[in-house]
Amino acid sequence: MQNGSEPRQHTVAVLVENKFGVLSRVAGLFSARGYNIESLSVGETLDPTVSRMTIVVHGDEFVIEQVMKQLHKLIDVIKVSDLTDDDHVERELMLIRVNAEPQHRAEIMRTADIFRAKIVDVTPQSFTIEATGEQGKLEALVELLRPMGIQEIVRTGKVAIARGPKTRRRVETPPTPKRGRVDDPRVVGFAD
Repeated sequence: MQNGSEPRQHTVAVLVENKFGVLSRVAGLFSARGYNIESLSVGETLDPTVSRMTIVVHGDEFVIEQVMKQLHKLIDVIKVSDLTDDDHVERELMLIRVNAEPQHRAEIMRTADIFRAKIVDVTPQSFTIEATGEQGKLEALVELLRPMGIQEIVRTGKVAIARGPKTRRRVETPPTPKRGRVDDPRVVGFAD
């Protein structure tokens, strides 16, 4: 513990230029300080020259603040935000392949339905279930399916976005013509 803060999970959003080597430099800042990245998701934004990283890391406030300051110094980093204490929405995608013995099939389908998960693949031996949600929801689903026999789990890692508008898009209104003035060059001298 440094600075009186307990280590906890932090969700950090980083906007970066979409160039090779940027991911390596960003991840290197965390590993250089001895922090393991718990999850890392990267994808293009609306602008194809910009990517967004969502990084989940366990650490205390002081170290996370120092890492964020170092991230700001990287040339390819556009913006860094710690979403941990901000109002935000976060989701994770999980694919889970579970044994589908005949006596358990109905229970597996009911469990998937309760968690609003989808069965995306069926074989005579297994079901593959797709589930999205917060980490706690996905962990609960895994625990309920564990007695049936889980064959494999694949998770994307967390993605997060702040709630509400951070910046407002300007809506441009066309200029209104002024009364009494005509921009048509063929019109000569109107008397007001």
